[in-house]
Amino acid sequence: MDNTATQSGFRQQPNMRMGNSSMDGTDGSQLFEDTSGVAAGPQAGYSNQQAGLQAAGFSGQSLLSDPMSNLAMAYGSSLASQGREMVDKNLDRFIPISKLKYYFAVDTVYVGKKLGLLVFPYMHENWEVSYQQDTPVAPRFDVNAPDLYIPAMAFITYILVAGLALGTQNKFSPELLGVQASSALVWLIMEVLAVLLSLYLVTVNTDLTTIDLLAFSGYKYVGMIVGVVSGLLFGRPAYYLSLLWCCAAIFVFMIRTLRLKLLSEAAAEGRQVRGSRNQLRMYLTMSIAGAQPLFMFWLTYHLIR
Repeated sequence: MDNTATQSGFRQQPNMRMGNSSMDGTDGSQLFEDTSGVAAGPQAGYSNQQAGLQAAGFSGQSLLSDPMSNLAMAYGSSLASQGREMVDKNLDRFIPISKLKYYFAVDTVYVGKKLGLLVFPYMHENWEVSYQQDTPVAPRFDVNAPDLYIPAMAFITYILVAGLALGTQNKFSPELLGVQASSALVWLIMEVLAVLLSLYLVTVNTDLTTIDLLAFSGYKYVGMIVGVVSGLLFGRPAYYLSLLWCCAAIFVFMIRTLRLKLLSEAAAEGRQVRGSRNQLRMYLTMSIAGAQPLFMFWLTYHLIR
């Protein structure tokens, strides 16, 4: 009996402890504070705020689906496209960028052949520009095609060589170099304008454009560079000899090139150049070619002492 009581008492002791712990759980004081309700507070507030904005009609989808905003966006895009087309049209009217790409479509082989043709044009036979479907091929495929790469690079190189020549004479200054560059550019523009006026007065039907005339007029800077560099290296006699050679070369080059451009009607029909109008064309061709040596000497003689 005692053992039974003892065992029963031993078995009931955990029940009493469990009962006490359950009674402690019902007490107001807890070992750890329950923060689940506190964490849910800001989320609940944010969700309530978002629900309030949606209820007030300020959702992102409502802004995108608003007919007035869509109309404003479409109107703005149409104005931007119209402005871009207007700028491109006016820019292409004064500066034909699409045509300028053709004149800079060159490669190393073309540049080497063209420079050789400008310095020694006497052995070249075929001077006609190649066409593909009534469109002239790119300069890199035809050495007879005019380009702007060589004239532009030759003009810049001429200015640099002129600065070097002025430095050897102890006359270099940024202002004097600027005068040299501006005077060369002004003479080039006046030459092109004079040729355009002459073509208008003679009423020549030709496919020569202003860019073509600018390219042909800019080829003389190659001979000018050769003359000035020769003068700097070997003295004044070398300048005169090299410049004389380059002047004769550019004269022959311009005659054989412009002859097909200005006398295209007579050349296409295979008849001789006769009549007053054709004589005027021939005189104009000779005048343009003869002006190149004069400009070459005028712009370089003061650089060699």
